[in-house]
Amino acid sequence: MNFTCRRVILQLLLVVILFSSVTACSGFRHRAYDMAMGMERMGTGLTPASFNVDDFEISVLEGNRRGERPTLVLIHGFGASKEVWLRFARYLKDEFHIIAIDLPGHGESTKNLDKDYHILSQVAYLRAILTEMKVDKPHLAGNSMGATIVAYYAAHYPEEITSITLFNPAGISTHESELMQLLAMDKNPLIIEKKSDYEQLIRFTMKKKPFLIWPITSMLAEKAFLNRSINEKIFNDAQLKESLLHDMHGFNEILCSVRIPTLIIWGKHDRLVNVKNAKIFNERIPDSRLVILDEAGHTPMFETPRASAKIVGDFALEIIGH
Repeated sequence: MNFTCRRVILQLLLVVILFSSVTACSGFRHRAYDMAMGMERMGTGLTPASFNVDDFEISVLEGNRRGERPTLVLIHGFGASKEVWLRFARYLKDEFHIIAIDLPGHGESTKNLDKDYHILSQVAYLRAILTEMKVDKPHLAGNSMGATIVAYYAAHYPEEITSITLFNPAGISTHESELMQLLAMDKNPLIIEKKSDYEQLIRFTMKKKPFLIWPITSMLAEKAFLNRSINEKIFNDAQLKESLLHDMHGFNEILCSVRIPTLIIWGKHDRLVNVKNAKIFNERIPDSRLVILDEAGHTPMFETPRASAKIVGDFALEIIGH
């Protein structure tokens, strides 16, 4: 985000804060957050939508379907939301029809503690979402747990997608990470116990925290705190602790069975899943392509959106012959 955009956002937020103070309204922080996220969406071509699938209300951001542009579907990681792709999407909006999805239990989608969030269940939910949206042969990209879901999807339904991109995927833990060391001591920095833990989580996840103005960081911290029960449920159902301490059961075989074009992108400074595991993914998935980004941690598409978008865009367009 350039300086001019930041200045406009800050000016608009100041207006909201002053207005809210004058009217003695206590919800100004929420409106400031909504305004800031609206500004984040500007320039992406994405608009919010929602629909029902498998007893979940699913929230998405979708670009215009005009023309014959290929579809790129974006799947966030554990505890994240569709908004993590906004800055990445800005660089691909003219070449792709983009859909960013809040998985069940995440973001603005339904959070139901009685539902199952095993990886295979999430694959089934994703397939139902794509069917409901009438998406034909998309390129799928996922981060962390989302990348694991994408890999399973490719192995089970290769005829339904064109390519996959895996950003720092979970599931293979041959090489130890800092997160693995903490989990072995029954400490889990991914599920925050108090709002002040959120800043530590951001620093742990990323090499360098990107620019985020106050209402966004404050509200994200509040949401993460309020979502801790559903996050614990998803973390346990998806067996993320087991997959981070040991290779996910049967995942090696899943990777070896992937037979569609695959791009693996990994941030060199990943403290959650050791970057040395990237080579294993590259070796397991036939004819896959691996790119290591020196300036990123666990979320390259958010930390280095321009570089990540160019790599993904060039890969997808190469496959379809553009």
